[in-house]
Amino acid sequence: MYGVSEQEAVDHYTNKIAKRLNERRKSKVDAMYRKYVKVPIVTEGIRLDTVMVGSNGDFIYNYVQTINARPRLRRVDVVLSGEIYESDKAIYDIPRSEPLTFYISSVSSLADNTERYLTKVIERQAEANTTSRIDFKVGKSDIDPELSDNSRELSRIKDILSSLLRNKVFDLDSIVVTASASPEGKADLNRRLSQARSESISRYFGSYIKSLQDSIAADAGFSLDESGRVHRHKKVDIAFVSRHIGENWRMLDILVEDDTTLTEGDKSNYELLKRIADTDAREYLMHNEKFYPYIKESIYPKLRTVAFDFHMHRKDMVKDTVHTTVLDSTYMRGVAALKNMDYDGAVALLRPYEDFNTALAYIGLDRDQSALSILSKLERTPSVNYLMAILYSRLGETEQAVESYLRACRQDPAYVHRGNLDPEISTLIKTYGLNQEEEEEELL
Repeated sequence: MYGVSEQEAVDHYTNKIAKRLNERRKSKVDAMYRKYVKVPIVTEGIRLDTVMVGSNGDFIYNYVQTINARPRLRRVDVVLSGEIYESDKAIYDIPRSEPLTFYISSVSSLADNTERYLTKVIERQAEANTTSRIDFKVGKSDIDPELSDNSRELSRIKDILSSLLRNKVFDLDSIVVTASASPEGKADLNRRLSQARSESISRYFGSYIKSLQDSIAADAGFSLDESGRVHRHKKVDIAFVSRHIGENWRMLDILVEDDTTLTEGDKSNYELLKRIADTDAREYLMHNEKFYPYIKESIYPKLRTVAFDFHMHRKDMVKDTVHTTVLDSTYMRGVAALKNMDYDGAVALLRPYEDFNTALAYIGLDRDQSALSILSKLERTPSVNYLMAILYSRLGETEQAVESYLRACRQDPAYVHRGNLDPEISTLIKTYGLNQEEEEEELL
């Protein structure tokens, strides 16, 4: 070989031979696997933990199967079956066994089912409101249902009034109608015009309410009151209060500030104009600004609004306020989730309460420190001591775990037997021989 030393030549051919040997071994992997590893090969699920030989020479195989629990899982039926193989040939079918039923024990069974209530203040008076865009012809105050989108807006307000008049909880007392205008024209004229429009709207819906009340009374007919006397449903006068705010400059300021079309320069110029106290002069000078056409066409129409404030009172309620208690539905949903072993859902609902059930939900999620922090602040009842024993056992604080468990048993003997159901306590019982004295006393 030219230019290659003898040693380099030896290394070169030796590497080639080693490479060929490796390739040959790799090609025989499957054959060697089948030779030394018998089928079938179980790689998932049940695993073989221990093999023992009985006194009669029989082999005993111990298996452990872990099952992931899910919410509301109360029991598991286990059925055993299988096959015996010689090499890759099945020589015996193990018949299907009768089901072995395992009942699932969970700390969720320790949930405190005590109902929790909230104090609720009920006000006699109530209010509701809405804002509408009812358009008018220029300089006019008469309602034209065919103008613009008036038909839809008028129907919407009528639906609200119908709902309020048929309400079984509240009686409608009065309605305040407040109209506003945009700044075109003289401010004094706009004040008179917005007032006239407010009064026109009040008359329009006042007439509608009277016809609606007639219809409701006719549908209701006669009925019995609490004393059993027959009476006819009466119409109640509902007062309309017409108000106006004239030119709605305050709303214009807000809309200009929030607008995304106007430039920063436009807004700066508008801010300068705001300093002019005379609104007529201010609006006149705005005509010279390049942004005025946009404001007039796009923003001014939003200023011509009608606000409705509905004032009501609760039926048959005399006092201004009444304090009552109502079931805390959020808390009770959290307890239900806890009992169904839906620990994520339980924590989401119970976290703000930081009570026994909250700690129990944290234990279900293995959030031991959070649970211990809550329990340490509670009265050391039997159930609290028992949960603390579980937590101390998990955290490796064995002495405190034993002390807490024995204290729970002294407070409530039912925990003597309960301890066998929870692995953390069961381990303590077996390791330290706990409960022997308690069980002997029961037998005596």
